[in-house]
Amino acid sequence: MKVSYFNIRGLGEMIRLLLTDKQIPFEDEQFNKDEWQKIKPKMQFGQVPCLSFEDEQIVQTGAIMRHLGRVHGLNGQNEQETTFIDMFFEGIRDLHSKYTTMIYQNYENGKEPFLKDVLPVELEKLEKLFKTYGNGDAFVAGAKESYADYALFEEIDVLLVLSHSAFDHFPKLKNFHDRFSQRPNLKAYLSKRAASNLPINNNGKQ
Repeated sequence: MKVSYFNIRGLGEMIRLLLTDKQIPFEDEQFNKDEWQKIKPKMQFGQVPCLSFEDEQIVQTGAIMRHLGRVHGLNGQNEQETTFIDMFFEGIRDLHSKYTTMIYQNYENGKEPFLKDVLPVELEKLEKLFKTYGNGDAFVAGAKESYADYALFEEIDVLLVLSHSAFDHFPKLKNFHDRFSQRPNLKAYLSKRAASNLPINNNGKQ
């Protein structure tokens, strides 16, 4: 199995986190923007991240995460949980879209308005929803982790780089991040990643 993506965290990092935490062996293929031009024609839709195995390619971050969720039992215990996980994941993706718009299009002038006016509103939604199962004291869907937890952890981690105080008023999300970061496989990976200075984005912003 191979994960192909830029040499940044970006949209590929939640996939790396899931595979690493669950000890699923994979090749981590990373490349820069210049190298991407040679690789792009080989990818479905000309897109990455790409999960490939044998003769199959899966692109689109959501499709990859849902595939891994189904195959590795990270997709909920019943239809209600599966739908909730799917909905929560899409909520995270909506927030990330707002974040990337600011990062890539208006970082200098947009950062402070994003932190003041956009982020608190979005985090309030996620904090409230996170309490649905087990009052937010475990994972997105309660007692067992799902693919959405890896997306949530990475999103919180990225936003804490943007502002270390971003989650001061959202204790359930902050506590989740603190707990999740201590999972042994993730803790080792995060330490290694920090030493490598892997950037979050592809434009030098974070």
